[in-house]
Amino acid sequence: MSEPSRPTEPSVISELDQLPDRDREETAEWRASLDAVVRNAGPERAVYLMRRVHEFAASKGMSLPGLLHSDYINTIPAAAQPEFDGDLEMESRITALNRWNAAAMVTRGSRLGLGGHISTYASAAWLYEIGFHHFFRGKDTDGSGDQLFVQGHASPGIYARLFLEGRLSESQLDSFRREAGGHGLPSYPHPRRLPWLWEFPTVSMGLGPLGAVYQARFNRYLHARGIKDTSASRVWTFLGDGEMDEPESTAALTLASRENLDNLTFVINCNLQRLDGPVRSNSKIVQELEARFRGAGWNVVKTLWGEAWDPLLGQDTTGDLVRRLGEVPDAEMQTLAARDAAYIRKHFFTGDALSALSASLSDARVVELFENSRGGHEPLKVYSAYRAAVEHRGAPTVVLAQTVKGHTLGPAFESRNANHQMKKLTMEQFRAMRDLLELPIPDSALAGDQVPFWHPGEDSPEVRYLRERRAALGGPAPVRRVVAKPLPEPPAKPFEDLEKGSGHQEMATTMALVRLVKDLMRDPGSGARWVPIIPDEARTFGMESMFPTAGIYSPHGQTYDPVDADQLLHYKESTTGQLLIEGITEAGSVAEFAAAATSYATHGEPMIPFYIFYAMFGFQRTGDQFWALGDQMGRGFVVGGTAGRTTMIGEGLQHGDGHSHLLASTNPAAVSYDPAFAYEIAVIVRDGLRRMYGERPEDVFYYLTVYNEPKHQPAMPPVPGIEEGIVRGIYRYRPAEAPATGPRLQLLASGTAIHWALRAQELLASDWGVRADVWSVTSWTELRRDAMRADDARMRGEEGTPFVTRALSGAPGPVLAVSDWMRQVPDQISQWVEQDYYSLGTDGFGLSDTREDVRRYFRVDAESIVVTALDRLARAGEVAPETVARARAQYGLDR
Repeated sequence: MSEPSRPTEPSVISELDQLPDRDREETAEWRASLDAVVRNAGPERAVYLMRRVHEFAASKGMSLPGLLHSDYINTIPAAAQPEFDGDLEMESRITALNRWNAAAMVTRGSRLGLGGHISTYASAAWLYEIGFHHFFRGKDTDGSGDQLFVQGHASPGIYARLFLEGRLSESQLDSFRREAGGHGLPSYPHPRRLPWLWEFPTVSMGLGPLGAVYQARFNRYLHARGIKDTSASRVWTFLGDGEMDEPESTAALTLASRENLDNLTFVINCNLQRLDGPVRSNSKIVQELEARFRGAGWNVVKTLWGEAWDPLLGQDTTGDLVRRLGEVPDAEMQTLAARDAAYIRKHFFTGDALSALSASLSDARVVELFENSRGGHEPLKVYSAYRAAVEHRGAPTVVLAQTVKGHTLGPAFESRNANHQMKKLTMEQFRAMRDLLELPIPDSALAGDQVPFWHPGEDSPEVRYLRERRAALGGPAPVRRVVAKPLPEPPAKPFEDLEKGSGHQEMATTMALVRLVKDLMRDPGSGARWVPIIPDEARTFGMESMFPTAGIYSPHGQTYDPVDADQLLHYKESTTGQLLIEGITEAGSVAEFAAAATSYATHGEPMIPFYIFYAMFGFQRTGDQFWALGDQMGRGFVVGGTAGRTTMIGEGLQHGDGHSHLLASTNPAAVSYDPAFAYEIAVIVRDGLRRMYGERPEDVFYYLTVYNEPKHQPAMPPVPGIEEGIVRGIYRYRPAEAPATGPRLQLLASGTAIHWALRAQELLASDWGVRADVWSVTSWTELRRDAMRADDARMRGEEGTPFVTRALSGAPGPVLAVSDWMRQVPDQISQWVEQDYYSLGTDGFGLSDTREDVRRYFRVDAESIVVTALDRLARAGEVAPETVARARAQYGLDR
């Protein structure tokens, strides 16, 4: 029996094998040299030499693929740390006070069951304090300063700092999470709830980093277009390592590097814990994040170990310590931070080399290595990382700072899996915390059952130092300021052109709105303030005519000849371009919209963002961002193009939007309209400009839905009060014609459904002798909100009648409402209509077919409206029941 053949060793195949080797002998010598190092000094030495050669080649400007990760040690060695330009002892006392007051604030609130988060700020305190003392610029110098995206759960630490500064009172701290009385503090960064302080809502995890990237980009956009010098502004974004699992957190990393956003810094607090436990139990989140950011083209600075590790690393001539640090999984690292010296010696310092290395260390020093000596807890290490970030050019920087969650809160909190849900400390734990932080709080102050806030006094050295540092950096931070700067009223002609109608030409309402915006962008007064934002659908919406005139913003300009350069509507990128073409990213587009929509506060420069998107992919896909936009008090125009469930020929289920108005109605800041005609668009946009950019601007944004169905656009009819009706939500577009007798009906329709209602009006009159008034409902949601305000007024004992009630008061016959939306959209107003009310709509999933057949499928076409109208009249005794059956058969609705 023959022996089985042994497998041959696989050959190494490289992409370099495709290139001719002009000196094979030299290549062989290099390989032999490396092989000799491996044999004589080991693979670790070979790796070290290769990396040093790679580093040297990069320093000489040679183009080499970058390494995706480095050793699990600090990027900046101790010998390369810059000189610290502050008073370390003073800053330590200030940080200790902030730690205390943050813990006290949450604990006091938790006694009332209000909750709060202690451990996040405890781990990140120095990451914020070094920034506030040395890096974060205020707005006193240029009106912009730096933009701070604070990690939501760390807000108690920011409130505690403001208390020391004198920007918050003790009573406000005592009202943490108690806002109903009007003077309390919101749980997280909520600009709408605390509009003088917070600029960015960040607690909806993942939206902060995405928004920060586009904020940094928009800063460059403003500068490039000559609107505001933002060259000194830097965006600082504070995140948790667990938050980086949200897809939005990393969605725009390549955009940041591609556009060389060196005005952007991410600081990721790597305390190795999610809300419920380890971030990466069996691997290392820091290394994973480093590879992800390096691969995306970012500059990465790791700040992992404190100075207690520096001597040990200096003695690690064999590389065993670095190798051991790199192989210990995160979950074990958490365990080591919560164990005694004997456990650490047994489970970490394994092998002869590491045992010898730790032999000279006391038990207290061994415990300190894992419990306290993390880079994120040491001000000099954090300062070095931030200095490297602000001095780096050509790419954004991420600082990966390792900390212990719950640091300084005692063994019951530190590194515990449940610490995110732990909301309060006992008085005994506060005494231990006081001793650890060396705070001058007497025992008598801790004798009761209520932990006190502690302030050293207005004239204390700590408060004076804190204020002096902020003054040197340009004033308080964070801070939100709104300087009144109304925009000039645009010329009337663009609006009047739409109000005249389209003549014999058919035009979709999408095209009418685009034409209006294009004309307004030519206005020398405010035209430059428009910021069109399009997620790769410009040609769908007929906006390609803007390409050569307004230009597409690109920080690099256009470095190629476009394939359509010989055409009139050619693709044109420009360093000063006005259009923002974001690619296939609705999330990125909304993030850009938010930056533009809040520029009036962030930079003191009001901009008019105009974000148009495929309607289905707006509130359904990015509703969380629109909610944050409302919190951030953004202003601008959000446009759902290709709206409605039935207008998209052949597109089908995932493209037919019949519910966005219902989703938008849940956002209190969204002023929603579903205009039917071009002249309605003119009136609505002009009113929106007045409300958002006039003398008394409101913190709202406008949501318009427009359709891709070409229709004849009539001139605005001379109806008394029509403009008020358009703005408030309803007006009678076409009254019923004579005779004055016979059954009557009121047809309410919005958007493209107005055309079905008008046809139904004709059929009812010609075929059945029924007269119907047709009303254009521009906004079901605004009618509902007006009615709710009237209800509130009556609750206060004031007079109040809803606009829709007054408009329809006395109108004869039942009311039948129809739209291209699900029935819940028009049903919003039913309780304030005195007549019998019924609705038709497009409930259910969409489908692919012609417009006519899809409308028949949903029973919203003109004939379906007629049959439904006759049925409502029959129920009221106005027509015979058999009339309904005859109509159903005549129009084929019985099949």
